[in-house]
Amino acid sequence: MKIDNSVPLEYATEQNKMNIFGFWVFIGAEVMLFATLFATYFTLENRIGNGPAGAEIFELTPVLIETFVLLTSSFTIGLGIHAMRIGRKNAMLTFFSITLLLGLAFLGVEIYEFMHYAHIGAGLQVSAFTGILLTTLGTHGAHVTVGLFWGLFIIMQVKKKGITPQTANKSFIFSLYWHFLDVVWIFIFSFIYLKGMM
Repeated sequence: MKIDNSVPLEYATEQNKMNIFGFWVFIGAEVMLFATLFATYFTLENRIGNGPAGAEIFELTPVLIETFVLLTSSFTIGLGIHAMRIGRKNAMLTFFSITLLLGLAFLGVEIYEFMHYAHIGAGLQVSAFTGILLTTLGTHGAHVTVGLFWGLFIIMQVKKKGITPQTANKSFIFSLYWHFLDVVWIFIFSFIYLKGMM
């Protein structure tokens, strides 16, 4: 296996470069998934029937907490990748662990939010609006859950094998995934919550 020392470790082999390219293709498919959910949401957001509208069910505090926590996790995963690139294994593992704890906190607030919606009668079958809202939020939450398990496996591998071209590649690809979830959340925050509260 030929290693190119002129590029960051995650790009150091041809296989690594292909893995990263393949993941960008996957991200493209994920963009289409969320674009479809957003398009459906914008089509159905006013179809509330006898159910509540967004302004009646959205609470600003949990949404601000979710946004702060997730955006902070994007910063910490960036610090983790920087630590990886300069060979600081312990710092990398610390920042990755903080990222996952922040992701867990995000999920905790989202679960509270779903319980709040259920309590006030905003379920999947109440209206087209609540159905697509919960589907969109749930899809993003499911992606965060997958990310938590994925990140845990990355931490375990780096702990066991150290920072190698393979573990660096996997860690970098995971960071791309995590940043993608943050970008999706910015769209959810801006075009679902803020728009819905107006």
